[in-house]
Amino acid sequence: MTQQSDAGKAPNLEGVRALVTGGTSGLGFAMSRALADCGARVVLTGRTEQRVRDASTRIARGDRVTGLVMDVRDEQSVGEGVDHMLSALGGVDVLVNNAGIGMRTVNPDFMTDAKAFWHVSPDGFSDLFATNVLGYFLVARAVVPHMLDVGHGKIVNISINETTMRRKGFAPYGPSRAATDALSHIMADDLAGTGIDVNLLLPGGATKTGMTPDLAPRDMQATWLDPAIMGPPICWLASRASDGITDQRIVAKDFTGGRPV
Repeated sequence: MTQQSDAGKAPNLEGVRALVTGGTSGLGFAMSRALADCGARVVLTGRTEQRVRDASTRIARGDRVTGLVMDVRDEQSVGEGVDHMLSALGGVDVLVNNAGIGMRTVNPDFMTDAKAFWHVSPDGFSDLFATNVLGYFLVARAVVPHMLDVGHGKIVNISINETTMRRKGFAPYGPSRAATDALSHIMADDLAGTGIDVNLLLPGGATKTGMTPDLAPRDMQATWLDPAIMGPPICWLASRASDGITDQRIVAKDFTGGRPV
């Protein structure tokens, strides 16, 4: 793992091996790029070969970034993906659980035309939970034994504002993120004293990603955050500077001076 950097400076992540799920776009892409810029070797995942190839090519930091096809909903796909990373990089130091789908999958106009929960199809509800909740569990379950073997590691579970979890018309997305928050706290407690830190990271507001509707009002879009806001906190969480900090909920837009406020 890396040495702690001076306060306010980007950490040096040379030697860090990071797995970022859902790294082909949005927050995942921004975090993958930031980690690579700080020197980490990054494996970013997505569901299709073309998307992972395009994402890794766009970051283009030499051989620091590799694309990996992995479906976080599928235990076999996750197991094979983690094995591939371990073979290629020799280990994993950081897991960023980011892969997820949003309200657009059940209601494309959710920001301007909210639908009550009883209008959500059971298939849509199940698929969103399988990606957003089961996915976090399956990838962490596959990675943690390898971190335990070496006595260190970082797990960062990407989250959302708590108000969004309870927002009218936000079933099943809001409840899915409430579930992953609860899961993250349990992970942190289960791993207490092992050298593996588990934290939640969220932007702190709506971000300009593929999860937001294209036809949202312009005044609304003007308030959305740039996904790049996730860069400084994810690099800090991946560094030695955050060693021993666990079970925290860190808001990216409040992250200043190289540390969370």
